[in-house]
Amino acid sequence: MYGTHGTGVIDLEAPRIPSLSEIRSAAARIRGTAARTPLVRLEGTSHPEIWLKLENLQPINAFKIRGAAAAVSALGVEERASGVWTVSAGNAGQGVAYAARDAGIPATVLVIETAPETKLRRMRDLGARLVPAPFDACWAAMEARSYAGIDGVFVHPFDDHEFIAGNASIGLEIIEDLPGARVIAAGVGGGGLTAGIGAAIRGLAGDREPGSPPSPPIRIIGVEPETAAPAALSYRRGEPLIFPGWEASFVDGAGGKSLFPRMWERMQEVVDDVVVVSLDEVRDAMRVLAERARIVAEGAGALPVAAALSGKLGTEGPVVAVISGGNIDLATFSALVAPPTE
Repeated sequence: MYGTHGTGVIDLEAPRIPSLSEIRSAAARIRGTAARTPLVRLEGTSHPEIWLKLENLQPINAFKIRGAAAAVSALGVEERASGVWTVSAGNAGQGVAYAARDAGIPATVLVIETAPETKLRRMRDLGARLVPAPFDACWAAMEARSYAGIDGVFVHPFDDHEFIAGNASIGLEIIEDLPGARVIAAGVGGGGLTAGIGAAIRGLAGDREPGSPPSPPIRIIGVEPETAAPAALSYRRGEPLIFPGWEASFVDGAGGKSLFPRMWERMQEVVDDVVVVSLDEVRDAMRVLAERARIVAEGAGALPVAAALSGKLGTEGPVVAVISGGNIDLATFSALVAPPTE
């Protein structure tokens, strides 16, 4: 585990993807805190066949509880005594707050001031101290791993080895439930979700019985909204880049202003590509999930379904779409999924 105490960076190890043994260790530690979520088929689609990994059913309604629980459970006694803090638009903050409450330690969240009230309220209810700040200040704090006035161990919301190992447990579960999956797609915020899943799939591929026939490769695809797509731009250009046309949108849980170089190093190893969808395609996917499966997905959670329905993942299946979260104000959700007026 690494992080900051006050303003000093400590033990910042070189970025790498977790090994299969590290992923299995994290999965064991978070058992009982994070749920083993179901994988269900989205009916009414066949090209490709789409399955939904329902991380919106986690106790905090988002996958971030996996990484947060893995990171907090890896802390030593002295580190726990100082408490933990993170930076978040809401889901990572809820995850860290939930894991900290379970561990009996204080948690602070430097929260992006435009975060939805639903997420702010839930972080407060979990006992977190909230410190609001503008998006740019929060992004700078993630890079510096420090923020004036906040002490404790910094749990990075994506660039943290244990956090990524916890996220990777999703990949283990997908293959247990659907070993024939051909594509796994998930939204990209910082990249910790796709990097984790990709690490698990690569680890499992190298863990076959000697002499067993090789399985067809599984493609790992990230998805970003058109208003915030630094990872897709980075994949096209071959280096981590800033996204020049960034705009805030209802897809608040994915898409940043830039791709962290440390995350670029990890993603290159295990994520095959990143595609971009329009905001209209995200709305359509949210509506399809609500109408056909009665699933409430926030914008970031609907990204991979938007990519699958729009043909950007191809026609080969089965495709697993990771519904990364469902934390969205109901009034906002209702407005977004309402059928368009003539």
